[in-house]
Amino acid sequence: MMLKTLMMMALVMAAQAPSDPHLPGRTVDSVAPTLPAGLKRGVLIVSKTNGWRHIEHIPHSNAVLAGIAKGLGRASFTTENAAIFNDDQLSRFSVVVLNSASGDFLSAEQQAAFARFVARGGGVVALHAAGDDSHKEPWYADTIIGTTFIGHPGGADHIQPARVVAVRPDHPVLRGVTMPWVARDEWYSFDSNPAARGMTVLARVDEGSYRPGERLRMGADHPVLWINPRSRGRVVYSALGHEPQLYDDPAYRRILTNAIRWAAR
Repeated sequence: MMLKTLMMMALVMAAQAPSDPHLPGRTVDSVAPTLPAGLKRGVLIVSKTNGWRHIEHIPHSNAVLAGIAKGLGRASFTTENAAIFNDDQLSRFSVVVLNSASGDFLSAEQQAAFARFVARGGGVVALHAAGDDSHKEPWYADTIIGTTFIGHPGGADHIQPARVVAVRPDHPVLRGVTMPWVARDEWYSFDSNPAARGMTVLARVDEGSYRPGERLRMGADHPVLWINPRSRGRVVYSALGHEPQLYDDPAYRRILTNAIRWAAR
């Protein structure tokens, strides 16, 4: 009897234990949000997470991104409701910013609407966890990322300063950014250079300036920022952005501003 009571108490305690806020349960949204009247050519900021949730930076970075949109003279709408990915509502935006949106956060119908948005010329700026290995849908992997995330340093080396070097300093996304630039971040590694799948790399991280670990070494061409020149819509991916402080770095704010302006045409 005592053993049964203890087991029941353990089950109750387990049920009441707080879940990890970094790992929210997977949700599929079906009812779209209401957009402000008159919104057009806007910036849609999406931080929906069905995978790892970057609770440290998302609130601050969402605010920074909205401020950048305002500075560019564009209205913005911030949401975690993926049902906004429908033809009618997406038509009111020029660019979608995927702010560490992780997991397969779109239903098949929403993914198809997103693909049509890009095919019509809609821009995409994908940031940090929007390129991690939780994104399995083939169109997304090929069009938005073009490679596969394999990890980042852990433990004491999880966050390190490193030197970012321009590969295409003439590109509009890097306009006004002094390179090389030392940034502190969680440095993502990938199974291959996205250039092999048609992407154009704009910047890389100098592996000699931090400790990637042997398994995560990519060599002299370790990409951190690239675009997809193959799609009709302009697509930018930045692997940077783990800590909220980075969004206050003038160099990164310039990159984000340039990326949104360029993707939105």
